[in-house]
Order: sequence, then C-alpha cells, then structure tokens
Amino acid sequence: MRYRLIVFLFLFGIGSGLSQTKVSGHVFDENNEPIPFANVIFKNSSEGTITNENGRFYLESDETWKTLIFSFVGYETLELQLDKKVSFDLKITLKEETAQLDAVVLISGKQPKKNNPAIDILRKIWEHKRKNGLKQFKQYEYDKYEKVEFDINTIDSALINSKLFRGMEFVFEQVDTSSVTGKTYLPMFINEAVSKVYGDNTINKEKEVLQGNKNSGFSDNQIIIDFVGDLYSDFNVYDNYLKFFDKSFVSPLSRTGIQTYNYVLSDSAFIDNKWCYNIIYYPRRKNELTFKGDFWVNDSTYAIKEINLQATKSANINWVKEIYIEQEFEVLNDSLFLVKRDYMLSDFAFNKKEKSRGVYGKRTTLFNNYQFDIQKDKKFYDEEVYYYDKDIYDRDDEFWNSNRLEDLSKDEKGVYKMLDTLKTVKKFKRLYNLGSILASGYIEFNSLPLDYGPIFSTFGFNEVEGLRLRTGVRTYFGRNDIWRLEGFLAYGFRDDKFKYGISGKWLIDKKNRLIISGGNRRDVEQIGASLTTSTDVLGRSLASSSVVGTGANDKLTSINLTSAAIEIEPWRNFVMRLGGNYRTLESASPTFSLDYNIPTGIASKIEQFETTFSLSYFPKRKMTGFGVERYEANDDFARIFAQISKGDKSLFNSDFNYTKLQFSYLQPWQIGGFGRLTTTVEAGKTFGDVPLGLLSVIPGNQSYFSIYNTFSQLDFYEFVTDTYASLHLEHNFNGRLFSRIPLLRKLNLREIISVRGVWGSLSNGNIALNSPTNIPLVAPDDEIYWEYSLGVGNIFKIFRLDFNFRGNYLDNPDARKFGITGTFGFHF
Repeated sequence: MRYRLIVFLFLFGIGSGLSQTKVSGHVFDENNEPIPFANVIFKNSSEGTITNENGRFYLESDETWKTLIFSFVGYETLELQLDKKVSFDLKITLKEETAQLDAVVLISGKQPKKNNPAIDILRKIWEHKRKNGLKQFKQYEYDKYEKVEFDINTIDSALINSKLFRGMEFVFEQVDTSSVTGKTYLPMFINEAVSKVYGDNTINKEKEVLQGNKNSGFSDNQIIIDFVGDLYSDFNVYDNYLKFFDKSFVSPLSRTGIQTYNYVLSDSAFIDNKWCYNIIYYPRRKNELTFKGDFWVNDSTYAIKEINLQATKSANINWVKEIYIEQEFEVLNDSLFLVKRDYMLSDFAFNKKEKSRGVYGKRTTLFNNYQFDIQKDKKFYDEEVYYYDKDIYDRDDEFWNSNRLEDLSKDEKGVYKMLDTLKTVKKFKRLYNLGSILASGYIEFNSLPLDYGPIFSTFGFNEVEGLRLRTGVRTYFGRNDIWRLEGFLAYGFRDDKFKYGISGKWLIDKKNRLIISGGNRRDVEQIGASLTTSTDVLGRSLASSSVVGTGANDKLTSINLTSAAIEIEPWRNFVMRLGGNYRTLESASPTFSLDYNIPTGIASKIEQFETTFSLSYFPKRKMTGFGVERYEANDDFARIFAQISKGDKSLFNSDFNYTKLQFSYLQPWQIGGFGRLTTTVEAGKTFGDVPLGLLSVIPGNQSYFSIYNTFSQLDFYEFVTDTYASLHLEHNFNGRLFSRIPLLRKLNLREIISVRGVWGSLSNGNIALNSPTNIPLVAPDDEIYWEYSLGVGNIFKIFRLDFNFRGNYLDNPDARKFGITGTFGFHF
C-alpha cells in the first residue's frame, strides 16, 4: 500500500509539474443524468472544452486559473472556485432555468433546420469555401513539419509493477498527462519529418519532397514508419467527407451536414482581430461515422479560424476509442485563411471502456512559408526520386533546430534519450523482434544477412501432397537492398516428393527502376484459381491454402516454371515488363487429366515457351522504400493491367503457337458516407488452339474462405474458356444500414453486398483438341453466369460471414446453389 501511494504521488507530481491547471470530471443535471456538449471554460479566458456524450470533460492550461465556468443552454451558469492546481473527478450538477424553459431550445435535443442562424452561417461557408485556402491559387508551395508520437496510456501501478516492464522501470520517468483525455501516458515512439510541398491546381497534382526524417526507438523499421503515415493521411475540413482509418466521416462543414448534425450558434468574439462566430455541432443519430465539437468562423469571409472534431464513441470503428482533431488557421491578409497547425490524437484500444488501457497515436503538423503561383513543369510532379539519401535520415541537431516549426517539449526530448537507452536492454530487443516477426512474417538473423519465412506458409494441406511442410529464406541487408535472393523447400508426406523454388531480382537503375529478375520453381499448383496467370516464380499456391473444402481439391497441376524478366518504370506508377518463361505442365493427380490430342495419339504433358509484354498503371499509388522491393503505403488506388502473351513452337521445342490478350481494371470507390465499392473488370482472348493447361479457367472457390475475384459457387474447372469477360462488384456499407436498426445498432456489424458475373466461350478447335481430358469442357456462353452474396462483417470485430447464392446454370452436375464462406481480418 505504501509503495502504491509513493507511485501515485510520483505520477501526480510529474503530471502537476507539466502544466499549471488541470481539471476533470462529469456534468449532471438534477436527475443525475449526464449532460453532453456542455461548455466548460476557465473564467476570463478563451480556453475551454465541451463535455462528451457521457458528460465527461478534461481541461488543462499552462496558466494558473482560479475559477471554472459551466454553462449550457436552458441551465443556470455555474462558477466553481478552484482551490488546487489539479482537481480530478469533479461532479458538477447544473440546475434548469425554470423561468426561461419555454423560450429556449435545449442543445441535447434535435435542432431545427429552419430559422436556425447556425445553419444560415453554414450555408455561407459552402458558398465561400472555393475562395478559401489553397484552391484559389494556380500553384502553391509551403514548408511542412510533422511530428508523430505513440504512447502507452492509462499508466498505473499495476502496469509499472507488471512483469512486462521488469528491468525497464526507468522508462516511467517520462510519464505525462494528455491534455485531451486527462489520462497518464508513456511515450514509446516519436518521429519527425521536414518536407517541402508543391502543388498545381490546374493539373490537380501535388508532390512532397522529404528533406529530413528522425525517429526514436525504431529508426530502421520502415514498416512502422509506413504504418504511421498510412494512419494519418492529410485531409481538408471543407471536404464533404473526411477519411480516417479507411472510413469516411461526415464533415461538420459538409453539404450533407444538415441531415447529419445538429448546429447551435453559441457565441461570437474577436480572435486575432477578426470577429468570429462560434458554432457547436453534434450528431443527430448514433453509430454513424460522425464528430462532435465546435468551430469558429469569420463573419466576412466565412473562413474557418479554429475547429475541433471529436469522433462520437458510438461510431462504428474498431480498435479506436477516441479520435480528437484540432485545426488552427492563420490570416495571411484580410481575406486569406490558411491552415497553420493540425493536431490529431487517436486512442487505440481493444475495447471502448473508459478505464481500458491502450495506445495513443498523436500527430502534430505545422505549415509555414506559403508561396503562390510559382509554376513548375508538369514532369516535376510525375518524376519520382527513388534514390535513398542516407543524409535525410541522419540530419544533425543544427538542421532540426532551424527547421522545427515547433520546439520539442522537455518530455519529448527525454523520449529520444529514454528510447536510446531502451534499445540496449535485451528484454526490449526480444519484444521488438517478436513484433517485427508478426508484422513482416519473417524471422531475422542478426548474425547473417538472411531472414526465415514467411512463417505463415510453414504448414499446408491438399489431396495430392497431404500434409505439406515448407521452409524458406531470403537475403536481407536492409529495407533498401538493390538485390534480393529468395528460395524455399517443401515436402509432401502423401506424394513423398520435394518441391523447391529460387528467384532473384536486381535493381540496375534507381532513377527509372530498371529491374531484372529470374528464377525456377518446381511445385504443385491450382492453376484454375485465377484468370491472369501469375509469372511470380515464388507465388504461393492455392493448392495448400485450406485444409477443408466444399469438395475434393484434386484437380492440381505439377508445374516446372523457369522465368526471366526485365521491367522499367519510366513514369511514376507506370510499369512496363518484358518477360519470357518456359513451363512444363502435367497432372499431379490420377483423378485429373490434362490430356490432349496430337497427330501420333494422346499427350499428357505440356512443354511451352512464352514471351509476355505487360503494361501496369497504378494512379495515385503511394510507395515507400528505395530498393528492389518496395511496399504500398495506401490501398485506395486503381490497378490497370494489360498483357500480351505469345507462344512459339519454334523456340525451345515448344508444343503450341498462340497469342493471348488480357486486360483487368480494379477500382475502389469511396461512396461518401455510404461505404466503399470495389469493382473489377477482366477480359481476355486466346488466338490459336491450346490444351487445357493453357486455356482460361474461370476461377472457382472450393474453400470455406471468401476470396475476392473468384466465384464462390463454382467448382474448379467447372467453366473453361478461350474468350471471357467478367465483372465483380462488392460494396461494404460500413454499418450504415444496421446502425438504423435498434436491436443491431450496438453490435456494430457491417453489411456487404457482392455481385459477380462472367461470360465466356470455347472454340470448336479447342474442344476437339482437348477431347481426351476427363474434364467436361463447358463455357458460360448461353448466358452470363452470375452469383451474389450477402455478407455480415465485423463479427466480434475480426470475422466476416458471406451467404453466397448461385444465380443460374443450376442444372450443371453437382451445382452448388448456396454456400457460406468467411474470412478473418483486422479492420478499422
């Protein structure tokens, strides 16, 4: 007990020394019901906050204040004298103004849409938003400083005494208190970046050039840095929807805001010599992706001067308990308001209980030195610098002292020192290595430039191999390696055969990303699972991806693939690839036949050399890393792919002449507040007669897992084509419909609708060539084959269940009319 008291006093002492006044508590009415969105402010100041949905508040200031004021429309204003600098867990009761109850509208209720001065001002904001900010200039550029920090929150004696931190107790010297939530926290990671941003509104292009990067704790881990960048994407509060954690929140300044929020004109005052109105807003309904908070808007330009946004606790978003955002705008002249400071705090936790422990993610972004109408060549925005400049990540103190737009606090400076010490602790190294393994799937060997993995592919099963064991390694000197070798060895206990694969790639020219690659793989594969044949030598085979399926997965192929390729990226996100591959295909199972006719009889083995030329375009894709392998930093971009493949009998004693054309286009669409739609179009045609192993098999799915771009109710090889066109539509409403059903609202489920269709044909020549095979050669040429799915996602936050229905071709042998598939995943 004495030790706990000492720890409490220690934490209390640290917390109270960091700012002059701190208060927290709850605001209730006389019936002991919490009052949400009540005003809490230090008397004679502009420093204040509003209570959350549960009536809770937290407020701190660097100055010393003696009086706290609580106010709420329809209630008597209460002044509370503060006897101490730190006052936690206050219970405040407000009394109703009985004499004026008939003359006011309570903020807690729905506000009128007509004759509401707040909404009149909102409409003025819509009219003027094109004239505010950077959009009014043809070109712009500015300096940007960004600071991101991750902290463990809700620090208490139980955590300090836990086995997890045994031997690392010194880290608790850096405990601080959040100015937003009032919780204690322990900084564990900090990253700083200085950039120059250029933009051109006439061509709708923007480019950010990194000038310096510094981080603590995980200085060489690009995965964590990329994860941080993906979490905190830039946004514009004037947009109708603000995207956070892959979810679209309705902006309080949105044109649809009137249908989503209640607005109340609360106050007016001078801010930086500009007369501004204060408007409070809060959601009309629960469980939607909305905010609550307030903003100050100028009375002449109707530009936002200050705004804060706090996600409602009932919002349908996983693993995030709190989202809090502040933006401040500076006035460069009488009419130009530009963002000066942007602050965002997220509280990541397994549940949303008040006392649950989690991790804070905080981002502070500052903007300075705006310049306008300095035109640059269009090539400037398309050209991407791929060279890894080590100096950018090794800037000296003089650089940071002159380029930080905000000084580090004493505690933030202490984080660097603390984490430098922490990296020398063996226990921390073990915890860090465990996290790295789970994130990358590879085990690092520090004494060798090798990684073991992927560990998730170690075990597999299929009807041909039975239990399958796989081991693999890759070279790894650092995240920006210009060359990489990979290999694997696998063994099947049923067929008693070893399989292997080896590949290598080398980045020859960093500027244009000229890469040569090649390798060889001898393995068992399910080639009827994708319309676009993969030329990735070490691509993981679907043959061993599931233990239990809807039917026997015995239609497997033994493949011996040797490939070589050269690719180049002459323009940003535009990749050209020229390759050649030689493959040998034969059945891996006695119940599956690849037989075809030849002049002297029947052949069962295919030997074929093929040259391919492909074009890939990924508009708006963001990549990280500078080596031969890079990583995608976002997933909201289109993927356009076109390829021509040519088989030639005169090369390497191949069996067939043919030409194959293929095209695919995948596009995700963010449909405002109605969720996310993903569409995929694929088409292809093969000119020339080829055996089953070279035809286009409509991808079926005989597993119990939901796999995008396959047909859940089709068996493998149920449809075979040489000409095809397919369309996949999948829309995730992100809980918008379920949130309106009272019994389902609290479950935070998400509804998914999918529709899939394909048409294809098979020429008489191909039917005759493949007549010896035991596979019925059927193409969906009478009518488009289609199926649809109704899905329920976010079950227990990690599981999705799809109910799949077959639309037609119900008279096919063993046709599956209905099926259930599911998938696991961690999604916000």
